[in-house]
Amino acid sequence: MYTHLVTTPPAERFRESQSHRDALRLQADQTVNALTIDVEDYFQVSAFAPFIERTAWDGIPCRAEANVERILEMLAEHDAKATFFTLGWIAERHPSIVRAIVAAGHELASHGYGHLRASDQSRAEFTEDIVDAKKLLEDIGGVAVAGYRAPSFSINQDNLWALDCIREAGYRYSSSIYPVRHDHYGMPDAPRFAYASLPELVEVPVTTVELFNRNWPAGGGGWFRLLPYAMSRWLIRRVNRVDGESCMFYFHPWEIDPSQPRVAGIDAKTRFRHYVNLARMQDRLGRLLEDFRWNRVDRVFLRDVA
Repeated sequence: MYTHLVTTPPAERFRESQSHRDALRLQADQTVNALTIDVEDYFQVSAFAPFIERTAWDGIPCRAEANVERILEMLAEHDAKATFFTLGWIAERHPSIVRAIVAAGHELASHGYGHLRASDQSRAEFTEDIVDAKKLLEDIGGVAVAGYRAPSFSINQDNLWALDCIREAGYRYSSSIYPVRHDHYGMPDAPRFAYASLPELVEVPVTTVELFNRNWPAGGGGWFRLLPYAMSRWLIRRVNRVDGESCMFYFHPWEIDPSQPRVAGIDAKTRFRHYVNLARMQDRLGRLLEDFRWNRVDRVFLRDVA
């Protein structure tokens, strides 16, 4: 007895395959990504620490307030929400920044108090820093603070105890481990996408793309300013379409401020990293807000992560 096999003509198979790809592409284009801003001023950047004494911070005019105001205006124009990882030091001296973030419906999160790297602190010092920052932000903002990001992504395989401290301090998620190789930070073997680093604590890494057996930054920072915008757009779309994941993007208020004072005495590498393409940043952010859908970290990543 013979069984009659019905085969799909090649043209139809192509149309079905193309239709499937189009459906996946449409789904990816509707993906909501997480937009984050690390609220610190230009003189608090870790790379400037050898050149600007912390004791001098109070004497330097703040530019973060005006820059955050411009960012809030951009987000409102594009109907986008974001998460603001805010320094306690900034919040204490400029509480209007915190109140404006909350009033606009954005997520208030913690960047610690004094922008000290977790890797440069003892367990007791780190705990005090993140506990004080959380309480201060919650008192000023009048909302619960669920998220924390370590300055300079300074949690790695050598200080994973910091995750216990973050959980014990009452945070629900961290964005402090960057799965890349970098001369100042990074844990390249860490997972690329959101995962439960501990029970009741989710780690949400900044987005990377895996190419040539290596993770490459694809979620903002200096790479976003250095590379042509089309490259960043391609990388984010690749993660949405190929990996089927939401992205985590970050930048700083000082990056939209090309008129900021130039720090004297810095080396050429630091000068290039900090100042490259500052004048183009605001326009690129506008295009980013137009090309993708953006929301707060808690609304994008906390619902479906086991």
